[in-house]
This record gives sequence, structure tokens and C-alpha cells, in this order.
Amino acid sequence: MVKLKVAIQKSGRLNEDTLELLKECGICINNGKDQLMAQASNFPLEVLYLRNSDIPHYVEDGIVDVAIIGENTVIEKRANVLNLLDLGFSGCRVSIAIPKSEEFTGLDWLQGKRIATSYPNTLNDFLVRNKIQAETHVITGSVEIAPGIGLADAICDIVSSGSTLFKNGLTEVYTLFKSTAVLVANPELDEEKLQLVEQLIFRMKAVLAAKCNKYILLNAPEEKLQEICDILPGVKSPTIMPLEMKGWFSLHSVVNENKFWESIGALKAAGAEGILVVPIEKMIE
Repeated sequence: MVKLKVAIQKSGRLNEDTLELLKECGICINNGKDQLMAQASNFPLEVLYLRNSDIPHYVEDGIVDVAIIGENTVIEKRANVLNLLDLGFSGCRVSIAIPKSEEFTGLDWLQGKRIATSYPNTLNDFLVRNKIQAETHVITGSVEIAPGIGLADAICDIVSSGSTLFKNGLTEVYTLFKSTAVLVANPELDEEKLQLVEQLIFRMKAVLAAKCNKYILLNAPEEKLQEICDILPGVKSPTIMPLEMKGWFSLHSVVNENKFWESIGALKAAGAEGILVVPIEKMIE
């Protein structure tokens, strides 16, 4: 039986978020402590727990078929892989940070400076693109301490909350790009494995769509139906059902998470009553 080999980070937030996504996709992983490989019991899938920086090239070389990894790592490693789906979690950004005591006047400030980084390819591409002459120091860990020990004037590294920068007396001054977890694949998968990848993407999209939307139910008087329908277009249009009380209707629809509170306020102002908001487990479009 053909199985899809998927690589994920050994440990950390990306590992946890990935396993949670697979679980929400209905895939049960027989996961034991300190395992390097695990099997899914109800989907033809094998999970390999690998070092984050190695994953893009394992996908490129066909050792694994697909991987869930930060887009920042894919860009840095310059691996020949297919980016199939933006998963939207484990967000971070690759940024320039400098000591708080310094005044950042723009990218020209970086001219002639020493920059410590664990993303040399990303940084060098950025410097070339912006015609900046700077000295780079490649560090594999704890990049943020480099200015404090006199090794560098600035750093280029991933930033999530910014708390690590704050603790080390640094401030974020320029973002090269923002990154989230992505599903990537080897570009030469055979037909059987491509079919499995399509099944996996189908499940992931259903889970991700559900996270971005809420199911909403409300009551509305007949004279306000059109105004409320204009606020609640739904996937196609709201479902409308008459209530036992004459002149009143129940409307069911879907609201995007990003517009949720704005929509609720507009609905109340339009005369909606008894508004119920329910999380969606899966959403098939």
C-alpha cells in the first residue's frame, strides 16, 4: 500500500500546531515519546520528526514526499519544492533589529554595519536587492545576544512576539517578510501520491475554512430582512425560515472571523435579535 511520507519539526510550537491540524483532519497519529517516525492508523501517512533546517532538502531529494514547515525556512534553504498551501498558523516575521540606544534612520543606517544572522541567504538577498554593503556574521543560535557582546551592530532573525528582542535590549526596525506554516511537496511525486496529497489538502482546507468562519443564527422582522441579508451574504446567501410568530424569520449564515464584530454591530443596528454564534468544526466549500 502506498503511503505518504510527511516531515514535521521535531519539537516546538510548529510541531504542536502541525499535530493539532492533523488531528483536526481526522488523522490519528500513533505518537510515542521521542519517536523519530510514527504511523497514522486511519490514513496512509507516515510522519517523520526531523530537524527544522533539514526538512526542505529532504523534500527536494524525495526522502519525504511532503512537509509542514515555516515558509521562512523554505525561502532560506532555497530548496526546489512546491508550495501547495498556506496553513496560516505559527506566524512569524524575518526582521532587522538593532540596539534600543541606536536611532534607525532607514536602510542606509545598515551601510557598513555588522549584521548577525541565522538566515544568511535571506539576508544577503536583501542586502543585494537594496544595494547595502554590510558585513554578515552567521550564527546558528541565540542571534539576539550578538550586539550585546560586541559581535554585531544589528541582527536579522525571526521574530514572533518580540519578547526575546526586548529582553536583550533590541528593537525591531524593519521587516523583510512575514511567514506562516506552509505545506510543501516534492515536485516529482507519482500519480498515486499526488492523489493522497489532494485528499490531505481537501481535509486541511475544510479545517482552515472552519477556523476562519463562524456560524450565525438570528431572528429578524420581515421588514428588515433585505437589510440584514445585505449584511449576511453567507457562502451563497443566508438561509431564511419563517418562525411561528407572524412577521418574523430565522436567518442562518456564515460570518468571516475578521469581520465578525463589525457584522454583529451592523446586525444589531439593523434590528436583528436573539443572535447566536456557533463555532464550525469543518467547512466544505
